[in-house]
Amino acid sequence: MTALCDKTATELCGMLRRKEVTSREITESVFKRMEERESEVNAFITVTRDLAMEQADQADRNLQHGKDLSPLTGIPVAVKDVLCTRGLQTTCGSNILKGYTPPYDATSVERIKASGAVIVGKTNMDEFAMGSSNENSAFGPVRNPANTDYVAGGSSGGSAAAVAAGETILALGSDTGGSIRLPAAYCGITGIKPTYGRVSRYGLVAYASSLDQVGALGRSAADCALLLDVICGYDRRDSTSASMAVPGLFDALKKGMKKGLKIGLPQEYFVEGLDPRVEEKVREGIAVLKDRGADIVDISLPHARYAISAYYLIATAEAGSNLARYDGVKYGVRSDEASPDLIHMYEHARSRGFGDEVKRRIMLGTYVLSAGYYDAYYLKAQEARNLVRRDFERAFEQVDCMITPVSPCLPFPLGEKVDDPLQMYLVDIYTVSLNLAGLPGMSVDCGRVNDLPVGLQIIGRPFDEETVLQVGHTYENATGQTDHAI
Repeated sequence: MTALCDKTATELCGMLRRKEVTSREITESVFKRMEERESEVNAFITVTRDLAMEQADQADRNLQHGKDLSPLTGIPVAVKDVLCTRGLQTTCGSNILKGYTPPYDATSVERIKASGAVIVGKTNMDEFAMGSSNENSAFGPVRNPANTDYVAGGSSGGSAAAVAAGETILALGSDTGGSIRLPAAYCGITGIKPTYGRVSRYGLVAYASSLDQVGALGRSAADCALLLDVICGYDRRDSTSASMAVPGLFDALKKGMKKGLKIGLPQEYFVEGLDPRVEEKVREGIAVLKDRGADIVDISLPHARYAISAYYLIATAEAGSNLARYDGVKYGVRSDEASPDLIHMYEHARSRGFGDEVKRRIMLGTYVLSAGYYDAYYLKAQEARNLVRRDFERAFEQVDCMITPVSPCLPFPLGEKVDDPLQMYLVDIYTVSLNLAGLPGMSVDCGRVNDLPVGLQIIGRPFDEETVLQVGHTYENATGQTDHAI
C-alpha cells in the first residue's frame, strides 16, 4: 500500500474531505519519511515538527467543522529557505544569514498559512540561489533521492528532493534562471515557474530582482495548480506584482488540452550539445502529445545562443547590487573582534559569510557595472535580452506553447562540475531564456535513463499558466503518472 507521504496533494485533498485520513496522519507520515531519508538526502535546513503538528491539528478541527476550507487545508508544504518566515530561521543557504529570524512572512508564505496548509520546514538550497546543482549550500549538498551519489539540481534542490523523497507533499521554490525547473527535472517531479509578476516577490530574498520568481513543486501538474491557486495574485507590497485576474488554474485542468493545440519546437534547442538520450526521451514525450491531438510545428528562436551570456551578466550585476547590504552591520555575521576601520569590518564579515560561488558572482557583477565596462557588457546584455524576448513574441504568433528539454544533460555525479564554473553555468542553457523574457515554464517527468530522471519543459505565453498546466496534465495522464479524475 502506498504510504500517505507518497500520494499526490490532489489525492490527499479528497481523502481529507471524505474523512478517510487526518492531516495529523499525513503529517506524521511525512516526518516518518524524514527520519528514514533526511540523513542521506539533506533536503532541509530547518525542520518545524512542533509547529507542523499544531497546524495539522488545527486543520483537522477546521475540516471536522467545514470551516473556511481551502484545497490546501491540512496538506504538508515545505518552504525554500530563501523566503522569509516570521519566527523561523531564514538563511538562504548561507553562513552570513545563519541564525537570522525575519520579523515578517513573505507574501507567498503568508498565503500558504492562510490556506490552512501545514509547514514542515525550510528547505536546503544553493547559497543565495546561486547554483545549478545544490552543491553551494553552507549546509552541505542536497542529494538526489533517485540516486544519492548524484546532484538534485539547484537552486531549489532541497524543495525538489523533499517532494521526490516523500519528505513533504508540496514545496515552494524560487526560479531565477531555471532553479525550479532544473531540480524538478533531475528529481523526477513537476515544477512550475509562473510569469514574472504573477506571484509576489515580497519577502523573497533577492538574487536578481528582474529575474527572480516564486513557484511551485509537486508530484503532478494538478498539485502545482493547487499551490499556484493559493499563492498567485496581486500584492501592493511588490511594485512588480501584476494587477491581473488569476484564473482558477486547478479547475482549468478539467477542460484538458484543446484539440489542435499548436506546440512549437525551437530548433535551436535540439542541436549539438544535447545528450542524445535526453533528446530521445523528450521526443517521445512530444509524440505522446501529438497522439493526444496536438499539432507539432518547427519554429526558430534565432537569438537563443545569446541567452546564457546575457543572463549571467544581468544576474550577476543585479546580485552584486543586492548583496551589498550584507556588511555585518545591517545584515549578516559580525565578528566580535575589534576592526581597525569600517572597510576591514566589511571584508571580515563577507569573507567569513559568503561562499566561493557567491563571491565569484559578486566580483563578476561588480566588474560589468564598473566604469568603462557598463556599456560593453551590461548594456549589451540588456539589448540581447530584448532580442530574446522578441523571438518569443514572434514565435507565439505561430504557436500556443513550446516544448524543449529542461537540461542538456542527465543529473551528474556530485563534485563532477564543481571546479568548472563554465560547464556548470551551461547546465542552465535551456531554462534562462524564460527568465529573461518573463515567461511561464514547467518541467514534467518524461522518463528515465539509467534510472536517472529526464525533464520535459513546457513554455507558455505571458500569464498563460493555464495552457502550460493543461499540456502538462494531459501528458501526465497519457503516461499514467497521475489520476485522470481531479
